[in-house]
Amino acid sequence: MLEAAGIPPELEAVYRLLVTAGGATAEDIARRTNLETDTSAHVLEALVGHGLATHTDATPRTFQAVSPDVALLPRIKLTTDALDTARAEAGRLLETYRETARRQDAGQLLEVVTGAEALRQRLKQIQVNAREEMLWFCRAQYVAMPSGTNTEEFDALARGVRYRVLYEKAFFDDEGAIDNVVAGVRAGEVARSVPWLPLRLAIADRSVGIFPLVPGGPHGSPGQPTTALVRDSSLLDALVALFESYWENAVPLHLSARGDELTTDDTRSHPSLSPAEGQLLSLLVAGIADKAIASQLGLSRRTVQRRIQSLMTRAGAGTRMQLAWQAARRGWL
Repeated sequence: MLEAAGIPPELEAVYRLLVTAGGATAEDIARRTNLETDTSAHVLEALVGHGLATHTDATPRTFQAVSPDVALLPRIKLTTDALDTARAEAGRLLETYRETARRQDAGQLLEVVTGAEALRQRLKQIQVNAREEMLWFCRAQYVAMPSGTNTEEFDALARGVRYRVLYEKAFFDDEGAIDNVVAGVRAGEVARSVPWLPLRLAIADRSVGIFPLVPGGPHGSPGQPTTALVRDSSLLDALVALFESYWENAVPLHLSARGDELTTDDTRSHPSLSPAEGQLLSLLVAGIADKAIASQLGLSRRTVQRRIQSLMTRAGAGTRMQLAWQAARRGWL
């Protein structure tokens, strides 16, 4: 059992006898084993050489076992360190092997996934396997995973995976979309909003990504969705860079002071606006449509439009874009 620590079986057996007996001569060991006295003497001397035993100077010599914590634990630690080094080197060799395989076989880089169910399972799988970060482009009108059904996100957030999610403006028009985003942000998701996204995209740990090969959804291909799963490659690097460029220019989304509404203002206050006006302006700047704003705030669409017009008048703005610029200049955001 101690062979892993570099102790041959024949030495281990005698060492165990010394541990049990407390001390023994070569003759004692010969009587307790099937070894000859000369052989027992050689084994005992070998134990001394391995640092497993000591002996007296008297004749005949009496041998005693060295305490296991002194004799064995340092050996085991050295063995463990060597195994860790070998494991790390094996990991590096494996990665080199995989990189070579990917260069020689395109199938190792790109995998085509056909059908909504297959796509849904892949999206779940890459989230379950994620360890550090998920990046998402969320467009309106789902293809495989309806808003609010991605329970894997909450499990991943709970184990420490960071989610950065970009939502395009039209996404918030879907029924229940705002409430689902609120739930995600409350669980730890970092969310931002942009007017438009070029494609659907999910990337796990910057090592694997999934995206459509042809447009899907109500306004895309009428057939089954066809997507690509791509692993470490220049293509994946380009997709990560695309995400980061959109992320940099997106509007951050936060929770309101009550924790049940979205806002673009992390200070939760607008010096020159009422809380209701500040909330409306935050959603407007995030690019959320009037209908979705009305649903979020519990107002009619006409009331939302009237309040936006009032804000434009106060800011001296002729367009909503000018209102956003004036709001930023006046410290309303």
